[in-house]
Amino acid sequence: MQRMRGQAPRNGRLDVLLAELFGCSRSACAKAIEEGRVQVDGKPAGKAGQAVSAGADLLMEIPLASDSPVEREDIPLEILYQDRDLAVVVKPQGMVVHPAAGNERGTLVNALLYALDGLSGIGGVKRPGIVHRLDRDTSGLLLVAKNDAAHLALSRQLAQRSMDKHYLAVVEGRMKQECGLIDAPIARSQKDRKKMAVDAQGRQAITRWRLLEAMTDCSLLDVKIETGRTHQIRVHMRHIHHPVAGDPIYGQRNGVKAPGLMLHAGYLGFDHPRTGEKMVFTVLPPQEWRLAARRLGLEDRVLEQWVREVQSQTALKQ
Repeated sequence: MQRMRGQAPRNGRLDVLLAELFGCSRSACAKAIEEGRVQVDGKPAGKAGQAVSAGADLLMEIPLASDSPVEREDIPLEILYQDRDLAVVVKPQGMVVHPAAGNERGTLVNALLYALDGLSGIGGVKRPGIVHRLDRDTSGLLLVAKNDAAHLALSRQLAQRSMDKHYLAVVEGRMKQECGLIDAPIARSQKDRKKMAVDAQGRQAITRWRLLEAMTDCSLLDVKIETGRTHQIRVHMRHIHHPVAGDPIYGQRNGVKAPGLMLHAGYLGFDHPRTGEKMVFTVLPPQEWRLAARRLGLEDRVLEQWVREVQSQTALKQ
């Protein structure tokens, strides 16, 4: 176990403050509280919803990644970059990010434990190194922390919305506008607990989109998320009546034919946690994705032009 200590930045719920302070998920913090691994001002924490005052001394014990019961597996994995603090990998479509009930093997974490020489332990024994996630059916860039200091710094960038993430999405129908903003809160669906839905009582979710190309029955978008809610892009696109093509959960029954979810995390920009250097990565969608897009009328040059555009925009900001 490793001990992490800090002061509550404001008044609030214990699990929320722990998540902000240490970069863990709220569920991981709640589990730590339940297992007696959290103290508030030197006393064992009571419950996840315990009220905490600003300045309170918070201590949480975190399992080391080396304590992980997850099996290391030699699974092919594309690693675009790595150093002693982090790695940037390309998650294939169809791969689950971390183990869970019914998916204990074949996940990205299984592959990371085998391929990398260290992972942060902040995310818990089943999520070592995981700074952010991608849906199972989404392909693309994923950032991995190799130590706790890097994990905390990268998590702060996520919380402060200074990390740039752009997705390529083929959506149903021809978009009539050149760009748009969707500001609609998201919560778990009351009708189907496996789904998410726009809900006035949900957590804030903001998505920006820009039209790259309009085909006959669908459109290619550059999508940027300012928050990271579960299924955010998929729910928001469904909300504006342009669901992501090939979406098995939120898509149209008689929509355009696609071999899978046409959503790809193609751009990632962040500040290096140790050096402060601006790090930028781009990757085109997998071959099957591009072939499906071609059948829908999209030319490869549009994707290649998008890569040049986002790279040039980043260069102008530096």
